[in-house]
Amino acid sequence: MTNDKGQMTNPKVILLDAVGTLFGVRGSVGQIYSAIARQFNVNVPPKLVNDAFFQAFAAADPLVFPDTDPKEIHECEFEWWRVIALRTFQKVGVLEQFADFTDFFDHLYTHFATAEPWFIYPDVIPALEAWQRVGIQLGVLSNFDSRLYLVLKALNLDEFFSSITISTEAGMAKPDPKIFIHALQKYECEPSQAWHVGDSLREDYQGAKAAGLRAIWLERSQDLAEI
Repeated sequence: MTNDKGQMTNPKVILLDAVGTLFGVRGSVGQIYSAIARQFNVNVPPKLVNDAFFQAFAAADPLVFPDTDPKEIHECEFEWWRVIALRTFQKVGVLEQFADFTDFFDHLYTHFATAEPWFIYPDVIPALEAWQRVGIQLGVLSNFDSRLYLVLKALNLDEFFSSITISTEAGMAKPDPKIFIHALQKYECEPSQAWHVGDSLREDYQGAKAAGLRAIWLERSQDLAEI
């Protein structure tokens, strides 16, 4: 964004992706899934679980529930992730070893709503503080579920953001340009006045660009897993 003299100007709003941009998974998804499975007397190598998880995740429908009663969103989120986990352990051949898979998954699902499985990338806090100092409004835009509110609070990141937009509540998901416009409506901000920062080329960069925002692709280390 430039002024009439061709100088770069600050955006009115910066939207940021969550997982893979603000924070990432400690270790890997497979390590966490395997560790909690061991508490339920199911032993499986983390690498196998990790690979199976990403296969199941990639094959799943988007995490959106259009036309769903808002009171039922949490239940839909839980079931969406339960199916991902079920398919993950089914792929590695240990699903039948769980005495009560839903009980196991309840523990797993709750765990990812805490700070424990996550870490904040070291460049995040300095960037957020710098943007706040110059008066830029900050929002989160994520294809996550409503646990994001709890995670941001647990990581002490919630204080930086004046809005949180998630796919399950919006009824649409990145890279759909409409979810970017939906997020900016909370600020009465035109796309040309906003930036979006995210780690996914397709969902974040291409989606934001299609919506008319300045898109910034953040390339994180490839060995950092996400859920």
